[in-house]
Amino acid sequence: MDWHTLISSKRFGLEEFHNKHKENRTEFQRDYDRLIFSAPFRRLQNKTQVFPLPGSIFVHNRLTHSLEVSCVGRSLGNAASTALLRLHPELADTGLNEIGSIVSAACLAHDLGNPPFGHSGERAISTFFSEGEGLPLRPLLNAAQWEDLTHFEGNANAFRLLTHQFEGRRRGGFVLTYPTLASIVKYPYSSRLAGGKSKFGFFTTEEDSFRRIADELGMLKLQDSPLRYARHPLVYLVEAADDICYQLMDIEDAHKLKLLTRAETQELLFGYFDDDRRAHMERTLRIVSDANEQIAYLRSCAVGLLVDECTRVFVENEKKILDGRFEGTLIGNMAPRPAQAYRHCASVSAEKIYRSRDVLDIELAGFRIISTLLHLMIEAVRSPQKAYSQLLINRVSSQYNIRSTDPYEQIQAVIDYVSGMTDVFALDLYRKIDGNRLPAV
Repeated sequence: MDWHTLISSKRFGLEEFHNKHKENRTEFQRDYDRLIFSAPFRRLQNKTQVFPLPGSIFVHNRLTHSLEVSCVGRSLGNAASTALLRLHPELADTGLNEIGSIVSAACLAHDLGNPPFGHSGERAISTFFSEGEGLPLRPLLNAAQWEDLTHFEGNANAFRLLTHQFEGRRRGGFVLTYPTLASIVKYPYSSRLAGGKSKFGFFTTEEDSFRRIADELGMLKLQDSPLRYARHPLVYLVEAADDICYQLMDIEDAHKLKLLTRAETQELLFGYFDDDRRAHMERTLRIVSDANEQIAYLRSCAVGLLVDECTRVFVENEKKILDGRFEGTLIGNMAPRPAQAYRHCASVSAEKIYRSRDVLDIELAGFRIISTLLHLMIEAVRSPQKAYSQLLINRVSSQYNIRSTDPYEQIQAVIDYVSGMTDVFALDLYRKIDGNRLPAV
């Protein structure tokens, strides 16, 4: 792959009459602003990241997580572009100096396709079709469509949300630039290649859209059927920003919720540093007595170290990445000390955070709510002549094509509707359908 084609200001949906805007913002900064002001982005404030939505103690939701990932992504992108331009001054006209803006925008968008209730929402949708009440729908769909549903993936749903022309909306979806769209697709292949990992980058309906973007940018095609490409290089930076944030912020949230003690949390974060740096940081901690402030300081130091490490790995492996030969993640290829500390944090998170009662409770509730909504809504669109079906259908925004006669489009429209809900909206609708709550008088 070649940086000359990988960074393009072309916008999806406006290819035939693309013109650069005469203003102070670059095209990629316009992507960022467009995402910030969008309704799907605002709805992330009421979507679970890991812990249930905050009560008296504020923890991260999808919105705050996405904003933090975007900040880290910008730092990674700026550091990488500076290093690459130092190595390749002849590439000054390729747009490499815009990497920070592209990665920052892609980081904002990376979670837009996630349904309510965190990762349990993704699993609830997948299992609804693979082993739940959606299983009888299988004869209505072809093999590729069924793989889309039984391996439902928030990343693929984000690409659909950003590119699909919903009813009454403009062609091209958000009409973002090609590099921003390519940079959110962590798994650039179809669901037929997902296997047991349940990871893929685009639904059957968006395969041609991704092919057009990838070919325009000169991304390396590895296989045509089923479709598979090598990642756009900037995906590695978006992925690293996400990895850094969710690991370290989950540790910080766990401390606030008293799932981890101050001593446990400090030891986890000190693990990233050698003895000299630790001694310096301990002197700083003696100046600050507030526990949360101490943890925030250590977390910020860890973020800075991981940004430096991931930048180094990215730049040192530039050729492998461009050739599609780089294996694993930037995090997974760090130096031994930070890599070991990161793995230790991941192990503790799996044991003490992701299996905690509060997290499991929200997953249980999410499964029940999403499965019920999918069952009732799909039944309604499949049998629209029933009176109760009409009541449900009339609740759905006209942008979703639930009146399609094609079974897959009907099901996708329901998933579009349900996955776009906030936790609060999904819970409220579930209670009303279940008869446990009436509209306020």
